Amino acid sequence: MEFKQVKIEIYVPEEYVIELRDALNKINACKFGNYDNVISITNVRGYWRPLEGSNPFNGQVGEICEGTECKMEIRCKREYAKAANNIIREIHPYEEPLINIIPIVNELFE
Repeated sequence: MEFKQVKIEIYVPEEYVIELRDALNKINACKFGNYDNVISITNVRGYWRPLEGSNPFNGQVGEICEGTECKMEIRCKREYAKAANNIIREIHPYEEPLINIIPIVNELFE
């Protein structure tokens, strides 16, 4: 199946949203039609337990932690997805950032 666009979901502390948006916008990853800087933000509550050998941004090794973060969503052309993933990993403060890159198949139904 061939697809031309992807949705990228990023779970990130709120204080990194604008920096990520600006960097992703510079490579056209936040452009949709005749608009740029197109992102959606949802506040979410998450749980995690850092395991031995981890270096957590937040929390203590061996303890279940909880906190709030933002789910940042963008939709971009597939051709920008790899560069977007690289930018996210450069800026994101987590040792293991949670990034979902999901194919958009809408054009198959048009």
